[in-house]
Amino acid sequence: DLHRRAGVARVNRRTKDLVKTLRRGEVAVIRHNDLDSVAARALVACRPAFVVNAGDSITGRYPNSGPSLLLEAGIPILDRIGEEAFEAIREGDSLRLDGDTLYRKGEALAQGRRLMQEIVKEQLESGRRNVVHELRGFAENTLRHLSEEAEGLLEPAAVPDVRTPIAGRHVVIVVRGEGFENDLTRVLSYIQEQRPVLIGVDGGADALLEIGLRPDLILGDMDSVSDRALRCGAELIVHAYRDGRAPGLERVKSLGRDAHLFPVPGTSEDAAMLLAYERGAEMIVAVGTHFSLVDFLDKGRAGMSSTFLVRLKVGSILVDAKGVSRLYRPRVRGKEIVSLMLAGAVPLLAIFILSPSLNNWTKILFLRLKLFFWNLF
Repeated sequence: DLHRRAGVARVNRRTKDLVKTLRRGEVAVIRHNDLDSVAARALVACRPAFVVNAGDSITGRYPNSGPSLLLEAGIPILDRIGEEAFEAIREGDSLRLDGDTLYRKGEALAQGRRLMQEIVKEQLESGRRNVVHELRGFAENTLRHLSEEAEGLLEPAAVPDVRTPIAGRHVVIVVRGEGFENDLTRVLSYIQEQRPVLIGVDGGADALLEIGLRPDLILGDMDSVSDRALRCGAELIVHAYRDGRAPGLERVKSLGRDAHLFPVPGTSEDAAMLLAYERGAEMIVAVGTHFSLVDFLDKGRAGMSSTFLVRLKVGSILVDAKGVSRLYRPRVRGKEIVSLMLAGAVPLLAIFILSPSLNNWTKILFLRLKLFFWNLF
């Protein structure tokens, strides 16, 4: 029954932290305006009973697709319960959703806006109409910050002295952005054959581990990568502020791991591209990276000066995963053909040996061939 749902509360202001502990049938209590598609997919994977949002899952500021993904998966959303109600909810509280009212232990706790497909559709249309306005503000902010970040990004960066050899090799940078699963699938055969350096940007390291690949390097703020990934044996690089502060370093040290620091402006995926470029990579393949207006608005960024500058710097060797999949065709190697032939020959040989009738037929055929050649010569 989509109208009424109940479950135990799991509360966190940061959706990407919440999904690490959220279990099937629990209630996700978040504070997330304009829910993005990556966060929504992570919630869908956890299969919560319903989602409660202190803010607006869709404001109409731009066309964010997160709410649509949740509703299509059959997960109800209650918006706008407010900060006071959000603060009142404790981890483990028993919550029930009935219409647009949220109950705790049988008592009404808050009223909100129950999102329906019709509301989401209207807000998406509003967001599409508003894109031009958002684009103008985004461009102005990008231009305003270009001069501030140009010095730190266009000059040769003081990259950490990593042990992993990069010079002259291909590098695949994996970011857990929109469509990263499809991008990884597209380049999997390329990775298996070319053996490039694998760099996981925060949660991108987990994406690699999930398909059976171990990252060579993990770079990021270390706020959305699992302990399992941090312990997998990859070299760790903490993306630091330009003044040297690195909040993610404390977490790395708490796991008994050492890490390099990379103080550079911009996003962690920008830093990963700069690292590969400055270390002499022959080609950089980007998987799941952000570049569209919606991508950046989903990430809460008001501009893209750092990304623009980094792409400008590394553009001559940068290829998107989709481009690699169109241009790259895996080679069929001789040993693979031989292995295939042997694999086919073994069961046929077994059939001949174990089947009396086929065995007799083979002997008769051999004798006839022997007589034929005897008479011929």
